[in-house]
Amino acid sequence: MKKVRFSIGGKILGGFLTLIALFAANALISILTLNTGISLTERTTEITDPSADAIMNLMTMVNESEKLITSWVYLQNNEDNKQALKDLHIAYPQQKEVITQLSNAWGDSSLMLQTDTVLTQFESLIESEKEIMASLVSFEDYEDPMAKLLAENMVEDDIIPRTKEIRQQLVEISSIKEQEVEQAQIENVASYLQLRKIIIVLGAITVVLGLIGAFSISRKITRPVSYLKKVIQELGEGRLPEERIQESHKFSNDEVGEMADAVDGLVKGLQNTSEFAESIGKGEYEAEFTPLSDEDILGNSLLNMRDNLQKVAEEDKIRNWTTEGAAQFGELLRQNNADDQQLTQVILSHLISRLHANQGGLYLIQAEEAAEPYMTLEACYAWDREKYLDQKIYKGEGLAGQSWQEKDTIYLTDVPDDYVTIASGLGESNPTSILIVPLLVNEKVYGIIELASFEDFKPYEIEFLQKIAESIASTISTVKVNARTQELLAESQEMTEQMQAQEEEMRQNMEELQATQEEVDRKTGEMKGRLDAIDESGIASIEFNMDGIITNANEAFLSLMEYQIEEVQGKHHRIFVDLDYAQSEEYEKFWEKLRDGHKQPGEYKRITKSGAEVYLRGYYICMKDKNNNPTRVIKYALDITELKKKSIAVEV
Repeated sequence: MKKVRFSIGGKILGGFLTLIALFAANALISILTLNTGISLTERTTEITDPSADAIMNLMTMVNESEKLITSWVYLQNNEDNKQALKDLHIAYPQQKEVITQLSNAWGDSSLMLQTDTVLTQFESLIESEKEIMASLVSFEDYEDPMAKLLAENMVEDDIIPRTKEIRQQLVEISSIKEQEVEQAQIENVASYLQLRKIIIVLGAITVVLGLIGAFSISRKITRPVSYLKKVIQELGEGRLPEERIQESHKFSNDEVGEMADAVDGLVKGLQNTSEFAESIGKGEYEAEFTPLSDEDILGNSLLNMRDNLQKVAEEDKIRNWTTEGAAQFGELLRQNNADDQQLTQVILSHLISRLHANQGGLYLIQAEEAAEPYMTLEACYAWDREKYLDQKIYKGEGLAGQSWQEKDTIYLTDVPDDYVTIASGLGESNPTSILIVPLLVNEKVYGIIELASFEDFKPYEIEFLQKIAESIASTISTVKVNARTQELLAESQEMTEQMQAQEEEMRQNMEELQATQEEVDRKTGEMKGRLDAIDESGIASIEFNMDGIITNANEAFLSLMEYQIEEVQGKHHRIFVDLDYAQSEEYEKFWEKLRDGHKQPGEYKRITKSGAEVYLRGYYICMKDKNNNPTRVIKYALDITELKKKSIAVEV
């Protein structure tokens, strides 16, 4: 009888068909057992567990309601708790809807009735809380003893007892739902234990039959495959065993020959290695490459060479960046060493751009000879200058003062939320890193540079800033010395001229004093008459200092803008304009021209206290002292709102 010959594919197919049959039987039994567990699990996940969680959430909401309404009554200024109570009232209907939907699937009518009762009681409690909230809204309400007493009594005698009763009922419902959860868990565990037992038994049968089949075909299949596998592994490790490949020809021409395709794959891998080497030669250091194995000598060598060349290129880039930056700042320091304010602003702007920072400030030490010297903000970038304009920082005070005291750099990457914020027209956020570098030369600190960024500063950027800080400190020192020398020279010249003219001045003083007094009295009377005439004419007028801070306004202007004099004095002119215009470059140039002494006539749109728009035909005038220096700004204006609206309507 002719012996039946099975190919390797047939043997493997027979083995797999046997395993598939066993796995199919295993799967069928497991699915039947699993369906029961799935039903229990679905009931648990969709009804039982969410019901328990919903009851607990309602209990939490009840407790929070009691705490927040108490805070509303006794803590007048706790706006966060007040908002939280309002949010709770808004969120309750959604929570009620969740509990109602879940309770419909409980199948326990008494528990459903008890739950509905609790919801009704809590809704009544919320209405009582809203009465309290409505009675205590403004500061005057809290100052009203009767309103405050009624609210306190309502909390103590009504809200708290009713909350306690609701809480007790919720505890009973929660206890029942927790018992249901525990029972569901027990049933689920029992179902899965049964499934595990079935899987173990069927798995053991499958393993035994699989071992028998594997052993029966191993000698006929695995020997040549193992030999060919060994050859391929050596190729995969970067070695080319040509003789062994030739010896593999003794194998029969069957499925084993298909494994020769793996050799083609290896050839492709070597081709990838060659292409990677060419990419490195072209300077493409970001090219991707994976070695054939950990022992792939050529591939790993190419990777090491790529990494070394990339590192050298990066170092050259950093070196060029540093050299270019040093030259740039050296030129800036040479060109702007006449005025320390101009120097500090130029330096800070270029540092922000160079280091890709988002915010910065430059402090200079003032009153160095005083008992307690301090620093002030001389230049800033994207900083609230008005907030820090008059701020004095003493040695050891804050991080800037600590850097001054220790004469060392401070670098923070874990920035506290309340340290500083970077703001724009779209919003504000906390920086990722803070870098503080002292302006130090010859062990003497002349100031501090503080930068904030949304990105981390790189080590070479910190080192660059430290080197530049020394040059900046040296230049600032020179500027201060030159300024002091000029001051002393001017004082000396002035004193000489004063001494020469003193005798003549004293002779003329008495004669001029009487004439001056008469002239002052005359001009004072005239000015008072003019101002009274302006006020009586209904022309609106307002006065500012040269920084735009309001110092005075007449009744016509206050009535037009709906303010009292106490509400505007000390405030900036920007309270009368919209936010976009107040932050615009045009607005800044408007005040720069006024500070330079230029008049500003024209028609202007302004915003009243109530938010209404008015149109003024105004005239901004700079008042100057005897030295022709601007000292204050006076604006005279007429209300042309009706004319402007008619003009706009005609244009439309």
